Amino acid sequence: MKTFAAIDVGSYELAMKIFELSERKGMREIEHIRHRIELGTDTYTSEKVSYERVDELCKVLREFADIMKGYRVDAYKAYGTSAIREAENTAILLDQIRIRTGIQIEVISNSEQRFLDYKSIASKGVVFNSIIEKGTTIVDIGGGSIQISVFDKDSLVSTQNLRLGILRMREKIMKLRPKNAQVEELVEEMISNQIYNFKKMYLKEYDIQNIIVVDDYVAPVLKKMTGKNSEKGYIAAEDYYHFVDAFHKKNIDDLTEYLGIAEENIFLLFLSGILIRKLAKVMEAEYIWAPGATLCDGMAYEYAEQNKIIAPAHNFEQDIIACAQNISKRYMGSRKRGETLEKITLAIFDSMRKIHGLGNRERLLLRIAALLHDCGKYISLSAVAVSSYNIVMATEIIGLSHMEREMIANVVKYNHLDFDYYEEISKATAIDQQSYLTIAKLTAIIRIANALDKSHKQKFKDIKAVLKDDQLLITVDNSVDITLEKGLFQEKANFFEEVYSVRPVIKQKRINQF
Repeated sequence: MKTFAAIDVGSYELAMKIFELSERKGMREIEHIRHRIELGTDTYTSEKVSYERVDELCKVLREFADIMKGYRVDAYKAYGTSAIREAENTAILLDQIRIRTGIQIEVISNSEQRFLDYKSIASKGVVFNSIIEKGTTIVDIGGGSIQISVFDKDSLVSTQNLRLGILRMREKIMKLRPKNAQVEELVEEMISNQIYNFKKMYLKEYDIQNIIVVDDYVAPVLKKMTGKNSEKGYIAAEDYYHFVDAFHKKNIDDLTEYLGIAEENIFLLFLSGILIRKLAKVMEAEYIWAPGATLCDGMAYEYAEQNKIIAPAHNFEQDIIACAQNISKRYMGSRKRGETLEKITLAIFDSMRKIHGLGNRERLLLRIAALLHDCGKYISLSAVAVSSYNIVMATEIIGLSHMEREMIANVVKYNHLDFDYYEEISKATAIDQQSYLTIAKLTAIIRIANALDKSHKQKFKDIKAVLKDDQLLITVDNSVDITLEKGLFQEKANFFEEVYSVRPVIKQKRINQF
């Protein structure tokens, strides 16, 4: 058994959960500490976290460190989200925290944060897998933005980030100094256009039956209201609408007593409630489920999964691939071409494991690059490389860090353009040397795969790649004429040999004719 602490440095709250993790009992929460601190108010208004907030943050984190010592925590993770990520003084802030508290905070990208929130829902049990078999959206509400992820038939089909976070909305509304009766109408006006655009662009093919809510205000209230139900937090959409209507009729004192939450949280609950209601009505959802999952739950789940303490409840890697497949579909990519390129690249990658020194994560990045290799053709046939790069950089791929997305973007770019060396590429990007080497290795592989299917006719029924001495023997079992592929192969082979000191060679084994 291991004791693990998860610390979430959020936009409006600092939270720590301590878990006991074991193969027999799974995840068991043994402590949950929350401290309200609105880092996001500073970031979203002045773009910096103030000294006063930093001082308060460090004081609480030192208390967290003492609590972790008391529980004899084996390991911890501390993640900072949008309030730290979007601040201009992030580097100074992180250094101050490390020096003053001893706690190392990692700043995660939006897609990494939402992926962990997604895993936190999966950690709540088998009901998650049964719900996403039908049309379902996960609405993940943060201080700076919300993430809407669409599932259909147990597969992630789309995910988009909208800058409709409740702290960001609150700051905008407060500047208008509205009367109480005007607030709901203002919120509706702020959110309606983006929500209707999302429905028009991403929900045309899907019938949404369920909404899964991840937030810090509505979810705990719904869990309390449905405590006697078989699945806490599960409520019919019509019943939820009645709840929001009743909410409006009560004064603040009655609400704090009835709901058991602090007075300063009532307005944020109100904003979150209106946002969820609007989404449910626009999507015509039948049910809403608020499992009470938090980022800390997702952090603990991922740690337990990576350390093989618990078995995965869901194939999360396949969700990342499904997301990439749907991005390719959106930009009119050829499904057969993408699958062929993916098959060839993986065959080469797996045969070169002793040479390239890359792992399963890099293999995943290669698969995504193969699926998105020419998405830029949707914009320009003559500038496909730069267009593909820009599409990947501008598109959220849930579960990937910003650096991983930039690596993929460069692989698809250099699949078509001459490769730039590190001294040149480092002038324009923040790519470190290790990431650059990974880009070079994956680019060399995808160029070879692209050359082998240059005709886009998927000629190869089967392909085998074997590393033998200083050659990579690529055997294709096919009687089709591959004169074109052989003629264009040599140029791509030169770069491959430069990267790996291994020469790729095509061997064609013709099918016996009877």
